[in-house]
Amino acid sequence: MILTNKLKGLIAEKGLSQSDVAKEIGITPKTFYEKMKIGVFGSDEIEIMIELLDIDDPAAIFFAPKVTL
Repeated sequence: MILTNKLKGLIAEKGLSQSDVAKEIGITPKTFYEKMKIGVFGSDEIEIMIELLDIDDPAAIFFAPKVTL
């Protein structure tokens, strides 16, 4: 499960839009928004985002544990 709020923050910090990131990973903005909504991306998409956004600790964003109550 992805921490989408952290990912959105990183995208904004880099001066990019979610549409920019979608284009870089090869999907439509609509598909990107849908993936953000459910918090799931493919490993190839994650690798591109890690490089594009210069993420130092990808596990903190892309591999967050699922918490149940």
